[in-house]
Amino acid sequence: MKISYNRDEDIMILEISEDKIDFAEEMGPIIVHFNEKRKPVLLEILEASEFIATAAKSSIKLKDKELIEVSI
Repeated sequence: MKISYNRDEDIMILEISEDKIDFAEEMGPIIVHFNEKRKPVLLEILEASEFIATAAKSSIKLKDKELIEVSI
């Protein structure tokens, strides 16, 4: 997995696979790029600094091994 961050646009990119991207779907602040078999290839997290801050704040309040869900 390769992770990069564009500070100017505040976008975090997580490259999950080197497969060819066939299409993308926007899911809130995340754009998921898929291959032709609908397997995720790349994730773009828009407004990444806000997304990460919200996730971090939520995780501080958790008990051990609790699952969190972050909505922006």
